[in-house]
Amino acid sequence: MLVLLPMMLGSAMIRWSGRIDDILITKVNGDLTIAEQYLGRLVDVSGERLDAIAHSVALHDALDDPEAFTALLEAEKRRLSLDFLYVTDGSRTARGFAPRDWPVIRAALDGDARSAVDVLPAPSLEALAPGLARRAAIPMVPTRNAVPTDRPVEDRGMIVHSAAPVRMPGGRMGALVGGRLLNRNLDFIDTINGLVYRDRSLPEGSQGTATLFLDDVRVSTNVRLFENVRALGTRVSAEVRERVLGEGQVWRDRAFVVNDWYISAYQPITDSFGERVGMLYVGFLEAPFLQAKANSVLTVTVLFLLIAALSVPIFLQWAGRIFRPLERMTQTMARVEAGEMEARNGPQDDSGEIAQVAGHLDDLLDQVQERDRQLRDWAESLEQKVEERTRDLRAANEKLEQTTERLILSEKLAAVGEITASVAHEINNPIAVIQGNLDVARALLDDHADAVKTEFDLIDDQVYRIGAIVSKLLQFAKPEEYSGAANAIRPDEVVRDCLVLTRHQTESAGVELRTALESTRRVLIARTELQQIMVNLILNAVHAMPEGGVLTLGVTEVPGGVEITVEDTGTGMEAETMQRIFHPFFTTKQAQGTGLGLSISQTLVSRAGGRIEVDSTPGAGSRFTIFLPEADLALEDDAY
Repeated sequence: MLVLLPMMLGSAMIRWSGRIDDILITKVNGDLTIAEQYLGRLVDVSGERLDAIAHSVALHDALDDPEAFTALLEAEKRRLSLDFLYVTDGSRTARGFAPRDWPVIRAALDGDARSAVDVLPAPSLEALAPGLARRAAIPMVPTRNAVPTDRPVEDRGMIVHSAAPVRMPGGRMGALVGGRLLNRNLDFIDTINGLVYRDRSLPEGSQGTATLFLDDVRVSTNVRLFENVRALGTRVSAEVRERVLGEGQVWRDRAFVVNDWYISAYQPITDSFGERVGMLYVGFLEAPFLQAKANSVLTVTVLFLLIAALSVPIFLQWAGRIFRPLERMTQTMARVEAGEMEARNGPQDDSGEIAQVAGHLDDLLDQVQERDRQLRDWAESLEQKVEERTRDLRAANEKLEQTTERLILSEKLAAVGEITASVAHEINNPIAVIQGNLDVARALLDDHADAVKTEFDLIDDQVYRIGAIVSKLLQFAKPEEYSGAANAIRPDEVVRDCLVLTRHQTESAGVELRTALESTRRVLIARTELQQIMVNLILNAVHAMPEGGVLTLGVTEVPGGVEITVEDTGTGMEAETMQRIFHPFFTTKQAQGTGLGLSISQTLVSRAGGRIEVDSTPGAGSRFTIFLPEADLALEDDAY
């Protein structure tokens, strides 16, 4: 009731308001028809009266007597309330007015009486009747929403222009021409307003208005600019002007008139040339109708609130018989959800549908309680089985860890085997040098030892080189627990050792080495483990550059630790390959690799608290980045 009924009432009020607007538009359209008929009748009557005078005996008798003719025209002009009345044969008048320029007069000269609304410029008005141009002139008043203009005065005159044929002395055809100025013709406009809006034809507070426009300027109106000042010289809004004068259509809608909104109707007025020269308007104030609508909406709203205040408590009381049992069921379900499995609705007082639902709910809760008991029993049994399986998994995990250690050792031995060939090559050359120089020494030792000093120095350098290579090889191959290496190590030193161990592979592959070893920080990792990681990454990079390339090694300090980079310009990897390279036994080297190098490297880095990442572009190379946290030397000293 509180939602749907207001929506229904609102929809009805909107529809009712639309119907009222349609009725108002229909009324103003009827008012415009009455005003149009009055103006048309005024034009027709003016022509009929002039035609009657043209065919009168008195006019024909006075044609031969100039004084009687002038007196007759003056008397008829006053009787018909005309502003000018004259007889012409079509020739130009003394003041320059050309009668044949006007279709009304040309028709009369051709023998056909005609009447129309015409607009005459100020000189023509003055030529027809002295002082008429001054009466027609209306000062322009700035008007809101009108088309901008710089004209200060509307000096043209809108007239009811009539002409009837007259037989002149000598048989020539002439025309009796008369006109009535509509500018400032308040009797004319008040008569239209009185015909259209009689007493009590509008609600109290509304006001009917009528206006005659010359172009878009009010030249005769009962619209008030102030209390006793008519809005002569004000102009119509630009929107109405475009529709009526620009497009020639009839306006039937609300419009802003001078200083207020009116329900309005505008119709174009055409002259004897067929041109749109003005507008006829009727309308009435919109405000009283809007107020009536607002009062109706307020009345309906107050009535609805009153009815709701009286009826809603009664409806709620009736609905309580349904809500209360439902609330009890909701409370019961909440207690069950909280763990009180024994909660029930209990017996119901009535036997309605809701009582039956409550009984069914109790039955379902009994079944749920039984299922819960069974599930608890199953859970205990399952927990025992899980504990048994967990023990099995622990044993399997211990075996897996042992296997992993063996795999790490296996990978290390594989690396040692590959490096051994390099070491053998490195040892052959120093031995050859030693042997050659020893032969020379035997021949020259006698008293010329100084002459072979250079050779002896060279022998010393080569022997030292052999010792360094063999020492680093043994250090790499020796198990960690026997290596004697401290856990807090400098990664840059380890990288330099690895370059010595892998020099043969890099040189034989034509790989250019570039290093940027800028960090002196220490990290917590076994030296042999870091050597194993770096050797694996360097050899992988060499294998990725079968045609040679550039291998860049870097050790830099970053927030919280050290970052080691191994970057090559080799073949690169696809995205699918990068997702699998750290998986155990995955390899791209087919029979040349075990597929465990990167997997073991990742395990060793993770165990040291770091991470290893890869970024690769097919055809452009790969970049491995290792982050190791900086060692806390104070804690390391305490450990020793």
